[in-house]
Amino acid sequence: MKKIVVLTGAGISAESGIETFRASDGLWNNYKVEEVASPEGWRKNKEIVLDFYNQRRAKLKEVKPNQAHFILKDLEQFFEVEIITQNIDDLHERAGSSNILHLHGELYKMCSSQNRKLVYDCFEDIKIGDKAADGSQLRPDIVWFGEDVPLYPAAIEKVKKADIFIVIGTSLQVYPAANLLNFIKHEAQFILINPDQDGGNYGGNCVYIKEKATVGMQKLYDVLVNEI
Repeated sequence: MKKIVVLTGAGISAESGIETFRASDGLWNNYKVEEVASPEGWRKNKEIVLDFYNQRRAKLKEVKPNQAHFILKDLEQFFEVEIITQNIDDLHERAGSSNILHLHGELYKMCSSQNRKLVYDCFEDIKIGDKAADGSQLRPDIVWFGEDVPLYPAAIEKVKKADIFIVIGTSLQVYPAANLLNFIKHEAQFILINPDQDGGNYGGNCVYIKEKATVGMQKLYDVLVNEI
């Protein structure tokens, strides 16, 4: 059975109604990155940071997986599928995918602000004064700009073994995730699905589908399944 490794970004969740940061009408219009997604912002004003992620968590409860999420799950009937996502939502899980690596953390997790290994489930608001077992303030278990990405080595190992590598809904401008392309096997198929991006210089093995995630994944599913 061939192995498919998928890297997903904000574009796949946008079709479920989750705002993206980089869109012209996205979240960055209301917040500065250094205020809500950096260690410096956390040190300066924890309340603003907690409120930002509490709002994101509340929004996540209102949305549902879309067809692109479900198609990735359906591919498991024919391929070994592993998902590496830059998204902090749980839409892949709710769609039924069974092998998901959250590169940048998860909205439904929180951790100690002093020991990132102290992680807890989090389905309600985090408030000032909520403490981890070590006595430190709880924070979202999210990888902020300027922080290490602890699961990046595991993501590299997945990409190295891919027979088919699919990128969906990401601008490939966020590092180190964008560097994962450097670890694709030379003989692997590389498929890029993004309605807002040119194909780029990704080599002769790259197939570029300039469609939103739901449309692009339906087209790709039909091709991949017919080739079996």
